[in-house]
Amino acid sequence: MLRKVVVTLLVLTCFILQCSVFIGLAFAGIIPNLMIILTSSFGFMRGEKEGLVIGFFCGLLSDIFFGGFLGFYALVLMYIGYLNGKFSRIFYPEDIKLPIALIITSDLSYGILCYCLMFLLRGRLHFSHYFTHVILPEALYTIVITIFLYPAVLWINNKLEAIEKRRAKKFV
Repeated sequence: MLRKVVVTLLVLTCFILQCSVFIGLAFAGIIPNLMIILTSSFGFMRGEKEGLVIGFFCGLLSDIFFGGFLGFYALVLMYIGYLNGKFSRIFYPEDIKLPIALIITSDLSYGILCYCLMFLLRGRLHFSHYFTHVILPEALYTIVITIFLYPAVLWINNKLEAIEKRRAKKFV
C-alpha cells in the first residue's frame, strides 16, 4: 500500500513539475518529458507490469490535460513502460549507462511515434524538421534532467524495497 501511495505522489509531482516549473525553463519551447523518465525508470527497475501500470497512469494524466483524445498517450507510455520492463533482468542500480540509453531510446521512440500517428497521417511530411526541432532537442533536454532525476527515483525505489523487505521479515 505504501508503494502505491508513494508512486502516485511521485507521478503527480513529476506531472506538476513538467507542467509548471519546466514550462518556465523551456528552451525554444522544448521541455523535458518527466513522464518518460518516470515510466522508463520504474519499468526497468521493477519489471514489465509496474512499467506498464505507471506508463498507463502517466499517459492518462497527459491525455486528460493535453491530449486530443483519451487514451493515445496512455497507450504509448504503456508500451514504453512494458518494453523497458524487459530490461529489468539486466538492470544494476549502480550502472547509469543502461538507464540513460533506455530513456533516450524511449524518448526518441515516443517522439517518432507521436509524429507518425499525429502528424504524418494528416499529410504533414516534414519529418526532418520535426526531428531536428522537436524530437532531438526534447530527447537531449530529457537526458540532462535524467542525470538529476534518476538518482532520486532510484533512491525512492531502494527505500521502498527496503521497507517491503523489513515488513516481509516480520511475517516470516
